[in-house]
Amino acid sequence: MAALFRKLSRRVGANAQHAVDLYLAELPDFSRVTTDARGRAQMLEFAVLLRQRTADLADAGQPFGPADLAHMASVGRDRGERGVPLSSQRRVLGLHATLTLREAYEAAGPQDLDDVMRLLGWLPPNGTAAQNAYTGGFLDGQRSVLPETSRVEQLAQLLLADDPAAGQLARSLGMPAPDRYLVTVVQIRTDRPNPPLPAPHRVVETLLERGRIPISCLADHEVVGLVPDLSSDEPGRASDRALALAGDCAEVLGLPCSVGTATGRAGALAEAVTLARRVCRSAPPQATVRHLHSVTDLFAELGAEQIPQVDQWLGELVRRLRTGPDLLATLDAYYLSNMSRPRAAAALRVHPRTLDYRLRRAHELTGIDPHSVHGIRVLSTAAARSRDGTAPLGHPR
Repeated sequence: MAALFRKLSRRVGANAQHAVDLYLAELPDFSRVTTDARGRAQMLEFAVLLRQRTADLADAGQPFGPADLAHMASVGRDRGERGVPLSSQRRVLGLHATLTLREAYEAAGPQDLDDVMRLLGWLPPNGTAAQNAYTGGFLDGQRSVLPETSRVEQLAQLLLADDPAAGQLARSLGMPAPDRYLVTVVQIRTDRPNPPLPAPHRVVETLLERGRIPISCLADHEVVGLVPDLSSDEPGRASDRALALAGDCAEVLGLPCSVGTATGRAGALAEAVTLARRVCRSAPPQATVRHLHSVTDLFAELGAEQIPQVDQWLGELVRRLRTGPDLLATLDAYYLSNMSRPRAAAALRVHPRTLDYRLRRAHELTGIDPHSVHGIRVLSTAAARSRDGTAPLGHPR
């Protein structure tokens, strides 16, 4: 055995004990499920075995064998069954990786450069294999203690956090793990203060009964759905499923909702959900959801939001329009109705002549013709940026 690996072997016991002490100090969940001497002894035994096998196999240039990986999976399964949360499971993997590198650094001497390089070459593929085995066992163990609704929410949260364990959990749930998702954000839009709303877990349960996709319902009743965008699907299939999800959300919540969508790749969804949320904030409320909104629909509003000078100019137009009778609501309804006078008047529940009067008044107050190309671009953006009740959860801005 090469010098570095001999030194690592001699330090296995002390390094393993230090690791166990660190896990119990840093991760209260491990302390709660390892309350007796036998549990701590088993944890120490696994830490010793893992380090000894690492030293032996890295020295021989051999990978972890099937028996090694099966044992790691069994340890992960036991911890999942004991109720260790996934956050602690992910944290312990990070701590182990850090400790492995630190132990090698502390053991290496000036003459051990070649051995250090061998170890560094061995660790990435074998460390990944070990983590996958342990995580796979852990997720299997969670089946006995977590309801499927919680596991599906957990999958959504892992995907949104770009956690590499998401693919394993998706397979454990029998759900697809595609390269792309259509991120769909649904938020409540209402002027009612503190509207009665179902508990978030009830929302997820109901939505999963209607369509089995990763869903997370946050405490403020923002629902985020991750619709698989499969290459084998017909064009538009993901959009159809997202529209159905948004419609179900509005029905379950019993309040008007706005919807924002953005497409992103698995492993890089954080940016997509940020964009979908921004789109959602600018999207019009819908009592019955019939349309998904994306950046292509609301690029003007989103652009104005990012440039303070433009937003201030629009704010001045909004202040002028607020001096007239329901002019902002009228402009919003007019443009949302695709400039159809009968549809806009019906939406506002006014006579078409009343609609015409309000549009003329908007022209007089702003100097911008609502029917012109310039008016469409400017006034529709101003109306959208000033909608009442656009903050989520029934708390208007």
